[in-house]
Amino acid sequence: MAAYHLNNLEFRLLPERAVYVPKLKSLIISDVHFGKINHFRKAGIAVPMAANHANLEILVKLLMVYKPERVIFIGDLAHSHYNAEWETLGPVISHFSSCSFELVPGNHDIMSATQYQKHNIVVHPPELNLAAGILLTHEPLERDKAYVISGHVHPAVSLSGRGRQSITLPCFWFGKSQAILPAFGVFTGMKIILPEPTDKVFAVLENEVMDVSLPATV
Repeated sequence: MAAYHLNNLEFRLLPERAVYVPKLKSLIISDVHFGKINHFRKAGIAVPMAANHANLEILVKLLMVYKPERVIFIGDLAHSHYNAEWETLGPVISHFSSCSFELVPGNHDIMSATQYQKHNIVVHPPELNLAAGILLTHEPLERDKAYVISGHVHPAVSLSGRGRQSITLPCFWFGKSQAILPAFGVFTGMKIILPEPTDKVFAVLENEVMDVSLPATV
């Protein structure tokens, strides 16, 4: 785990590719894409069904460890149209009934309102004030009077070592006026980012989060 401080709040960056804000007792998650694997399988692409369960298992683990009062999904909770994988989320929400599950909708969240209502998911407008001066959205955007935390990009960083070895890892990316979270979903793809020297970048390894920001210049 690593931490980033913003507007007197601590944002804990978790290796499960989520953020926990202790002061607000809130878990923030981007780009789960429930149902994406089933969409691939319907198209004839042989994706292992085991990947379907990984997202839920990780979510349940976080709920048990951190016991948040709110879980806020910042877009692309579901992957487009309804399919059977969506129904696996309902029992989890029912079990953790003391927690509020909320959605700031993204471009893939196109199911009818009924689907969210039946699972007791609160759907917000596309922009949600998390705290004073901090705004949650799905797609990155600029706001003069707010720091924006978003997803959508599935950011990743490419690291090089000796002997021309390289590895690409999902990352948390904090810039001057906005941050972009890694995709929570295990089958979502990644896009390599090109951070500015003043940005903070945290790579996600299997069991830890590591600061890989560019060295500060004098």
